[in-house]
Amino acid sequence: MQTYKIGAEVVVAVCDKELIGKTFREGEITLEVSASFYKGELVSEDEMLAALRRATVANIVGESAVRCAVEHGFVDASNILRVRGVPHAQIVWL
Repeated sequence: MQTYKIGAEVVVAVCDKELIGKTFREGEITLEVSASFYKGELVSEDEMLAALRRATVANIVGESAVRCAVEHGFVDASNILRVRGVPHAQIVWL
């Protein structure tokens, strides 16, 4: 997980660790799980949830990370995008 502060925004990038550095393409959609954006601290689910509570924007990739975000009410399951079977969700708090 990686956290960025950009002005008043808190951006959280979280993914399943085995996806870091991989790129998934399906049709015109490309999902790049770049190390430069996602790689940071290896965190527990509780730490991820705490970061999501502070986030104004979040990018979440992978079965475990997205499932946790859905189970705890951060993401509606109907809003998950799958690219080559890999789930991706974004959160923007307005």
